[in-house]
Amino acid sequence: MSALFKLTAVETRLFLREPIVVFFAVAFAPVLLVVLGLVPSMREPVEELGGMRMIDIYLPIIVAMGIALFALSGLSQLFATYREKGVLRRLRTTPVKPGVMIGAQLLMATAMSVVTMLVMLAIGRFGFDVGLPGQLPAYLVSYLLVALAMFAIGLLVAALAPSGRSASAIGSLVFFPLVFFAGLWVPRDTMNDVLHTISDYTPLGAGVQSLQDATAGHWPHPLHLAVLVGWTILAGGLAARHFRWE
Repeated sequence: MSALFKLTAVETRLFLREPIVVFFAVAFAPVLLVVLGLVPSMREPVEELGGMRMIDIYLPIIVAMGIALFALSGLSQLFATYREKGVLRRLRTTPVKPGVMIGAQLLMATAMSVVTMLVMLAIGRFGFDVGLPGQLPAYLVSYLLVALAMFAIGLLVAALAPSGRSASAIGSLVFFPLVFFAGLWVPRDTMNDVLHTISDYTPLGAGVQSLQDATAGHWPHPLHLAVLVGWTILAGGLAARHFRWE
């Protein structure tokens, strides 16, 4: 445990030295939330949405997008780069095994993504009068499941990518369809039946709906929680099977 926490601290310092990666993995989502919130039409009630404002709808979407950015832009690229440069191979000859590196990276990613989520909730509450989650335990469970599913997908990308650059490219190809079905361009409530059904079975679509349900004060639908668990098991299992240390 001591090695895990020490390595987590070291990896966090190294991560913070990469300003471009830090911006897209940590800061981009809060900045996007501020930009959207400053658009006047985003703060106006929409009759078709039951009087809700678009900023209320978009906050859970941006929170989920922030997790996806960290998983697909930071985590996957970092592991692939470490493998490419031989860092993971050299770790196998030291008392600190590569598995500890995975634990340190996941711990860092979880901690930093939670901080980002709290920042966005604070921006929404104090900047744009968005209500805090009405069902906090459900929100935390939903957030954890979304993080687990996306980090598993990020590790799968890292397992398959031969280099850091290819991991970045693959991560981008995966990212955009996921955020589309999460409702970033077309909110889930306005999707047609086919798109809505597909969205229900994607990790971010199910995650966004779970976060929105928890924000409204309800427990998420079991289907959406099951989808998140399923993606975690599927992507995590494939990542473990195909992960290469060198």
